[in-house]
Amino acid sequence: MLRFGILSTAKIGRELVVPAIQDAENCVVTAIASRDLSKARAMADRFSVPHAFGSYEEMLASDTIDAVYIPLPTAQHVEWSIKAADAGKHVLCEKPIALHAGEIDALIAARDRNKVLISEAYMVTYSPVWRKVRALLAEGAIGRLRHVQGVFTYFNRDPGNMRNVPALGGGGLPDIGVYPTITTRFVTGKEPVRVQATTDRDPEFGTDIYSSVRADFGDFELSFYVSTQLAQRQVMVFHGDKGFIEVKSPFNADRYGAEELELTNQNHAESQIFRFQDARQYRREVEAFSKAARGENEEIVPLESSVNNQKLIDAIYRASEKDGWEAV
Repeated sequence: MLRFGILSTAKIGRELVVPAIQDAENCVVTAIASRDLSKARAMADRFSVPHAFGSYEEMLASDTIDAVYIPLPTAQHVEWSIKAADAGKHVLCEKPIALHAGEIDALIAARDRNKVLISEAYMVTYSPVWRKVRALLAEGAIGRLRHVQGVFTYFNRDPGNMRNVPALGGGGLPDIGVYPTITTRFVTGKEPVRVQATTDRDPEFGTDIYSSVRADFGDFELSFYVSTQLAQRQVMVFHGDKGFIEVKSPFNADRYGAEELELTNQNHAESQIFRFQDARQYRREVEAFSKAARGENEEIVPLESSVNNQKLIDAIYRASEKDGWEAV
């Protein structure tokens, strides 16, 4: 059993990842850390976790854990991932793991010098929905892929929410723009070469609240929009010359709809629905991470993939400041 320590009492940890770890077959939460010991103890009691720490440093120095899960604000991901790796702990860090692609070089160096695993927590890449999309594309189910279309939106104008605070790494592209990009790259195995984009910012917060993106992958295009101030919606469509695949609720299926995809043929006369009743993508994520941390040959999100995904996000920001194409 890989023993996890949770670095903070953030909501995504409380509500999604800690329950997934406790439900998993090969890992367990043995410690919770917070800068407020009472908060750490309350969360530890909630999940029957034996150890609570009143500082992150204290938990990293403890021999009660083998790995850490980091759900801190985005701006703190690089710093604490490196500190955890230097403490000899494996690291599963929430996305985005960095705010600029160049920052990930330091994470790769920390991983290699400490001989630990560091992985960005893209739970979607462990979902059977997305692995089915990858398999269908590979077998030619829709023929030649020409276009990928994506949407991810929600409405949040809470000034206290980290997603609306630039100093904490807030903004729509870091929070949700990374999902159309990582999933497209994951299922196609392709990388973008150039991008066009427009981005709007909130006049009060200063964060990006809407982006419309066109990315050229050479053989096909990805177009998507994301927003933190539009009605809630998610969809991804992969369109080929022989058919198309629509992923109904591609990123947060439990909140946005059924965990399913629909494959439709060329003349729209026939369709197949693939439904996944028990995807539990967070549990699959932590189980795969735990296997990889133990040296098993398991597919995870490597930092090298994180670099490429962040390069695309960086290019989108640059493209938003100009007319025309921007190289990735």
